[in-house]
Amino acid sequence: MSPPGPLPAVVWLDGGMGNEDDAVTSGGAGADGVTDALLAAVEDTVREVVAAEVVPRWRSLAETDIVQKNGPYDLVTTADRLAEERLTERLTALLPGSVVVGEEAVSADPGLLELLRGDAPVWVIDPVDGTSAFVRGDEGFSTLVTLVRGGQPIASWTYAPLLGLFATARRGQGAYLDGKPLRTATDRATLRLWISNPVFRDEEEREAVARLTAAGVDTVPCVTSAGLGYLEVARGLADGVAFFWEAPWDHAAGLLLVTEAGGASLTRTGEPFRVAGGNALPFTVARDAATARLVAGILGAGPAGDQR
Repeated sequence: MSPPGPLPAVVWLDGGMGNEDDAVTSGGAGADGVTDALLAAVEDTVREVVAAEVVPRWRSLAETDIVQKNGPYDLVTTADRLAEERLTERLTALLPGSVVVGEEAVSADPGLLELLRGDAPVWVIDPVDGTSAFVRGDEGFSTLVTLVRGGQPIASWTYAPLLGLFATARRGQGAYLDGKPLRTATDRATLRLWISNPVFRDEEEREAVARLTAAGVDTVPCVTSAGLGYLEVARGLADGVAFFWEAPWDHAAGLLLVTEAGGASLTRTGEPFRVAGGNALPFTVARDAATARLVAGILGAGPAGDQR
């Protein structure tokens, strides 16, 4: 299985990165300088890499293709590793001077997370979001890529190949699913939230989920892909997520997707979620600012109403 071929380099519209002599450039840049050409080139790259390294291994994994990282629910496969390697090669070639924070690379070297606090553009990559679902043969996995600059997501790509869904977002330019604009829900009375998988919850997390349930919230455990949970919120099919971990590869793409579709994020202490980390957990990314405040208030209330 040969890797997809390289694409030409793409520069920021303002010429801030890359070599303009051989670059693919286009109009339509947002406030952060992301061009239409870059958005399209990354989408092509993600589709091609997933077609080459991920989809052929779905329901075709050998035992030697699956490894436990930190327990039976934290898995990595050959598809994860090879897809991240190919995406790393192609995305950094596409945007010279950029760097990568990938789930599998950070697993080997946690110090890479510091790149999110630096000046270089950062590709945040989750090659197979929902690896356990992928291993089970479930269709509910996705590939997530986000371009972060100055600690802020400025463009994102969410691809669920077996569901036929491809969503993109660009800061200040909206969110789209297969080219059609996305908007969050506005009129559902009973809130529907995606929440963390029960197998990962500790006692404090169980208490927070119990508070949501007691408040009449319909909770949906995330047993497939967090990226698909965010996509449901952006599509108006759910009202938010309430998650208890902050790995940037799981959240960066969805954070931008939902906020560009009309949503907002808050941690339990009332601050926006930061991709670079250091958040007061849990946090929510919800359909609008009012819903985010409501959910964050429930999440932040301890046994005696304290903001822990």
